[in-house]
Amino acid sequence: MRALARDERELMIAANNAHVVAFDNLSGLPAWLSDALCRLASGGSLAVRQLYSDDAEVLFEAARPMLLNGIEDVIGRPDLADRAIILTLPPISDTQRRSEAELWADFERVRPQILGALFDILAHGLSRRPHVRLTSLPRMADFALWAAACETALWPARTVSRAYAANQRATVECFIDADPVAACVRDMMANRNQWAGTASDFLLAANKLQQQEASIRRPEWPRTPRALAGRLRRAQTSLRAVGIDLAFRREGRAGNRMIRMHGLASASPVPSATSAPKK
Repeated sequence: MRALARDERELMIAANNAHVVAFDNLSGLPAWLSDALCRLASGGSLAVRQLYSDDAEVLFEAARPMLLNGIEDVIGRPDLADRAIILTLPPISDTQRRSEAELWADFERVRPQILGALFDILAHGLSRRPHVRLTSLPRMADFALWAAACETALWPARTVSRAYAANQRATVECFIDADPVAACVRDMMANRNQWAGTASDFLLAANKLQQQEASIRRPEWPRTPRALAGRLRRAQTSLRAVGIDLAFRREGRAGNRMIRMHGLASASPVPSATSAPKK
């Protein structure tokens, strides 16, 4: 368990020296670290100048699983949340607390069984992985495929994909509720199928929504059309998951920056797993 990295170089060094990067007792993540963790989740690299040289570089490359632990909502940006599984653990009561020595002694007694079970699941997944197909893939596509291959060693097919989709849906709803811009879009589209206009038009329309007046006065509400457009782009993934699609394009001879919103027929479906015929 580590404290937060101070910069990307420190994060990459930690990733190159551990199979799992674990950060404990977090209250939040700065924007640069959230972006860096996104790259680390799917594979990224960082080049830094080699010490005592003018033009030589050292390249750090890594793709690692990560654990982020905190009491508050640690992840504050939807692109990182889209790569995460968020679990809320129940508190441990005073009567259930145990000493560290007792805990590790019990773990050591069952560790061979846990390891054997993990190897059995892995062997099952390796045998099924070439034949698994999903009708749709989430952002963490390889994770979803591996889960579909391994899950039938323990549960019926699609158990993990259903749980994963439900977890992502709950996370999206929390992010939209916490983001006044995304919440405003959701409210605007509640009784219509489409909307089109510039970022300035959106600001004017938002001001007409009485239920959004308190949110607009909040410090995090964007004050300029450009800032608003950036916030809408960042909220695209979350809004699409609840059935609202955003498109940004230039239109007309003047090349006005238009924002078009329309409701989707349904939110992203839960992927179903099928097995390709064996040759």
